[in-house]
Amino acid sequence: MDLRFALRSLRRNPGFTMLAVLVMGLGIGANTAMFSVVNSVLLKPLDYRDPGRIVTLSSLWKTTGSHGQVSAPDFHDWHDQSTAFSAMAYYYGDSQSAVQARSGAEYGSVAVVAPEFFRVFEVEPVMGRLFTHDEELPGSAGAVVIGYGYWQSHFGGDRNAIGQTLRLGDKEFPIVGVMPPRFHFPEKTDVWFPANANTAFPETTSRSAHNYRVVARLEPGVTVEQARAQMSAIGLRLEQQYPPSNKNKGVFVNGMRDEMVGDVRMTLYLLLGAVGLVLLIACANMANLLLAKATSRTREMAIRAAVGASRGRIVRQLITESAVLAVASGMAGLLLAIWGSSVLVTLAPKNVPRLAETSIDGWVLAFTFGVSVVASLLFGMAPAIHASKVDLNDSLKLGAARAVVGGGAGRIRSALVVAEIALSVVLLAGAGLLIKSFVALNSVALGFRPENVLMMRAAVPASDPPSARRGTRFYRDLLAAVATMPGVSAVGAEHSPPGRSGSNGSYWIDRLPDRSAIGVSAPQAVFSVVAPGTFATLGIPLKTGRDFNNGDTYEAPFTVIINEALARKSFAGQDPIGHVLFCGLDSLNPMKIVGVVGDIRQDGPSRAPAPEMFMPYEQHPYHGTTMSVMVRTASEPTAFAETLRRKAREISPDVPVKFTTLEVSLWENVAAPRFRTVLFGIFAALAVGLAMAGVYGVTAYVVGQRANEIGLRMALGASQSSVIWMVLRQGLALAGIGLALGLAGAAAATRLLTQMLFEVKPGDPITYAAVIGLLALVAMAASYVPARRATKVDPLAALRQD
Repeated sequence: MDLRFALRSLRRNPGFTMLAVLVMGLGIGANTAMFSVVNSVLLKPLDYRDPGRIVTLSSLWKTTGSHGQVSAPDFHDWHDQSTAFSAMAYYYGDSQSAVQARSGAEYGSVAVVAPEFFRVFEVEPVMGRLFTHDEELPGSAGAVVIGYGYWQSHFGGDRNAIGQTLRLGDKEFPIVGVMPPRFHFPEKTDVWFPANANTAFPETTSRSAHNYRVVARLEPGVTVEQARAQMSAIGLRLEQQYPPSNKNKGVFVNGMRDEMVGDVRMTLYLLLGAVGLVLLIACANMANLLLAKATSRTREMAIRAAVGASRGRIVRQLITESAVLAVASGMAGLLLAIWGSSVLVTLAPKNVPRLAETSIDGWVLAFTFGVSVVASLLFGMAPAIHASKVDLNDSLKLGAARAVVGGGAGRIRSALVVAEIALSVVLLAGAGLLIKSFVALNSVALGFRPENVLMMRAAVPASDPPSARRGTRFYRDLLAAVATMPGVSAVGAEHSPPGRSGSNGSYWIDRLPDRSAIGVSAPQAVFSVVAPGTFATLGIPLKTGRDFNNGDTYEAPFTVIINEALARKSFAGQDPIGHVLFCGLDSLNPMKIVGVVGDIRQDGPSRAPAPEMFMPYEQHPYHGTTMSVMVRTASEPTAFAETLRRKAREISPDVPVKFTTLEVSLWENVAAPRFRTVLFGIFAALAVGLAMAGVYGVTAYVVGQRANEIGLRMALGASQSSVIWMVLRQGLALAGIGLALGLAGAAAATRLLTQMLFEVKPGDPITYAAVIGLLALVAMAASYVPARRATKVDPLAALRQD
């Protein structure tokens, strides 16, 4: 009966019902969309057997506390000396490898894996088999296992794909298995093949070459803490055994899920908390709407009480109406969340793990239902309790227009608006800090000019040193052809262009130490392989010396160009030109320094320039076969893409290519701060809009209740300006209290953003001043409309009511 009455009551007030469902639907929908992302990334168990037993192992740099990739010799010692793991394997993946199947050459995501890799995940192929022991031996013919999606897209799900071959580089491998649909580790891998069969990139033997990532499965009954203790002891033994390379280097053991989510966890939980504040504001707004609605129902409540309805019975009826509103709002919010979750996936950085798995599943539906139930209690309880407090004599004698809900209703409405404003201040302060940080991030001088630069990624097939050296000729011919194109002002190429992490390692000056002393204790630098003309194309200034030219070939003496950061670090007060450097990128050949260029922010604007060495691509052919050709144009760069594709095909039709611009590529460097800033800004805008609607509603309500008083004042000679100011004071007083409480809350809450801010402090006074000014202006605007309406009160009409 309560439910039927609630439905009839809401149907009689379609305007109120639609407004209520819209307000709460926005709050619930935003929360559901955000939770769907949090659920897929942070809460869902990994799609492996016993995922809690899968861990990652990394090299731990004790002096800095950071951890990262592993050298092959360290891995083998860890594997042979540990007993805490049932399987351990290293891997490295490349999402831009040249793969040739039936459809010709294209880019594919390829993972090179050590033995035991698939045992770590306890996964079996859905068709075919895994690698045999012989296929994993050095010098073997090798084999490949392909992903389910790759099998469907390239072989049409044909079972005869087993036994066919894939061409990786310039070597063919037979397909021996197809993995299950949901297995694609690491990232979105299409093809796996044994590490020892990769003759183009043989396993590194130096302990200072940290090229691999390691995964392992714990033995049954072994905890992560026990594994950490064992690996810590092994790390100490390796420090003592190999002091030049392993000094201050330990082992970091982490749960696989924790390692995958990394810094994303804090960002997502903060955003979920922020959207939760939006829901609280929506609930406060709804409570105000229900209080306003209850005013017109005072006589109804009084009649119910007069014919015997208890206070609990009245509360139950009103709570039922709130629950019906909440369910309708939840359904609307769910529809909004389906759209909103796809928007969040689009806005989120591409490196967020398992983001593509975001969906509205059973857990998300349960969350939506729970939020709707809690919301119905939050916004329905206070109006229901106060609506049940009726004075029968007064309520039955007064008309609905002049009835009051109860002595505390006005105070509750004001308190709710204050709470809305306070929560809005917290969100607006967070959004303001993130916006200022994002602006500062985008204002950083990168050291190069990314505008009007077209990038073409290409991978020349190669499986051994001779074929790699032949492969570099593709770029020599292509660069020469592109340089003569009309509208092209400069052309170059780089293995790891700005914004794309490159190799790094140790280097030595003028003399190479004994091999026993070659280790991580030497200074570190970023290694970049480039073609002649790259510095001019990117606008990197040449400070001294010369650029590379076509004479810097594999047969010529090896050369190198360094940046100013390396010159300051290793040649302070000296001229570096003519000195010799050694590094282990491909070999330890001596490289003569022939030039110094300006610093660039290789890893994005938030990181200072690191010491960097640039080497000619023809002298380092392993890295010179996979390059990004960069073309600076006088007009829109994408207009040159098809011409460049055609020229590349004329030189070699087997080389896969893909295009972007340097600006678009660099945009991904700020994807995480952009994601946080955009969402915080949206949530803050929603919060401010809802809070100001609350200010407007309370002020309009007060004007309506004081219409007779205002009419009397104007009849006695009060001016319009004095009436406006009287009403404005009401709204500004609420805003002032809300601002004071909100600023105190923001001062505490924004400390959580410290690690996410760039050149901005959480207590930035300019941001807080802007927040105060903005909310004061908006509160004044929200109060001015009802204040202006108050001056239109007809004194005679108001007086006649008395």
